[in-house]
Amino acid sequence: MTLVPARVARPGAVIALELEARGWTQKDLAEIMGRPLQAVNEIVNGNKQVTPATAHELAQVFGTTPEVWMNLETNYRLFAARKEAGSDDIRRRSRIYSLAPVKELIKRGWLPNILDLDELEKNVCEFLGIGDISMTPSFGAPVSRRHSEAREPEGMAQIAVLMRARQLAKKHKVAKFNAARFKAAIPGLLEFSKDVAGIEGLPAFFANLGVHLVIVPALSHSYMDGAVFYAGSNPVILLTLRYDRVDNFWFTLTHEVAHLVANHHGVHIDSNLEKPSDVAAEQTVDKLASEWLLEATTYEKFLSSSGHFYSRETVASYADSVKRHPGIVVGRLHHQKKVPYSQLRGMLEKVSPYLQKCIDTSYAG
Repeated sequence: MTLVPARVARPGAVIALELEARGWTQKDLAEIMGRPLQAVNEIVNGNKQVTPATAHELAQVFGTTPEVWMNLETNYRLFAARKEAGSDDIRRRSRIYSLAPVKELIKRGWLPNILDLDELEKNVCEFLGIGDISMTPSFGAPVSRRHSEAREPEGMAQIAVLMRARQLAKKHKVAKFNAARFKAAIPGLLEFSKDVAGIEGLPAFFANLGVHLVIVPALSHSYMDGAVFYAGSNPVILLTLRYDRVDNFWFTLTHEVAHLVANHHGVHIDSNLEKPSDVAAEQTVDKLASEWLLEATTYEKFLSSSGHFYSRETVASYADSVKRHPGIVVGRLHHQKKVPYSQLRGMLEKVSPYLQKCIDTSYAG
């Protein structure tokens, strides 16, 4: 608790006491300082501020240091400004804006467009699931990030995306989740990876397995590709389509699926999936996802038989033989730097047109 003084002496009042102690008048002080009487009168009455030059003169007159008078002036002006402000509205609003990207949440319709401070505070607290703004938002389970740092504002933006995903998941009806049944369904999941049009069937496929598939476009500064967590006894797979490409979509999706297959509990937030992770759990699911999408033996055979030359035709032929979209193969070649990122990009189709049923509809983009 910060103690705030009920009153603070203004420099002029202290000067008046010093004059009285010496039997001087304001006119005497004006003559000593070589200042007009009006200027001295304004300082004594608090209508004129003590400047650094005046502080030096008063120090010479009364045998003090200039800092004494500057401190008196600063303390008095701060006290007066605090009284004029009258409330802690600025502090409250600052705290609210530090908890979540408020303007972006309003723009997306996640929060009502009501900027009355009391209502704003209430709405933000309800959205984040906290009792008041002194609390720190938590998702109710240990949060694991692909990389160890949780920078601000990145951390708060990520929590906001997770909260929105949980809200959307509550609106979905899904079957009872069974881990063994889910694991056995992986081959069926991969059948959807042959072409982008097949992606339309994924929400129903996951719902039948007891998994919520939710797509929430990434907030600024969230840098999320995906996440997985539980809503009650049912898992939620969250995708942001930060990179709206078939290769990124499938690796992110299978990465989150691998978290469930590996029985990783808590909340796992994944970003920068193109970079190797130093987290053991992430390395495990990276390997699983990679092997599911492009089985190592056949992929290595494709690489060796291509003679380091990868045309649209050779990529399409290999992709067809393993029943994968060619863009998934191109993404792997780009990631391994076997093909420059500028080449074969026409094979990296967008997936968002086929996922409109599960993209957060509150946001028009």
